Amino acid sequence: MKVILTKDVPGVGHKGDAIEVADGFGRNYLVPRSLAVKATRGAMKQAEGLQRSRQEAVRKAKVAAQAIIDPLAGQRVVVAARAADEGKLFGSIGVKDIAAAIQKFTGIAVDATYIKLANPIKEIGLHEIVVRPHPEVEATLTLDVIPA
Repeated sequence: MKVILTKDVPGVGHKGDAIEVADGFGRNYLVPRSLAVKATRGAMKQAEGLQRSRQEAVRKAKVAAQAIIDPLAGQRVVVAARAADEGKLFGSIGVKDIAAAIQKFTGIAVDATYIKLANPIKEIGLHEIVVRPHPEVEATLTLDVIPA
């Protein structure tokens, strides 16, 4: 059965995709839940329009992400935190703290969800931070944690 997806369906496809699915899957799952419609000539034209608009939205999102990343690449951001004499922090520095420090030092507002951090930072020193606002766009900056 050939259907056109009206919403993104994980593992199946994106909105506007014309795909071939098993008859039962299309008839019993996709169509009743308004996730897809049967592929007709008129629906195919509509799907082409949906795909073009989705591609344009993806392109615009990538350009916007690039505009955020370009001024951040290679920047050095300093964060002061209370620390013991051995260099261990009394607390930790997380993505929200890093986002606030980026805003303070560069003037660029970065959403905390864009910052990829394996573990919270718990030591004084230099740390490499990855900022990824889009799956295809990322930049690395240096975070310098100093004792307060």
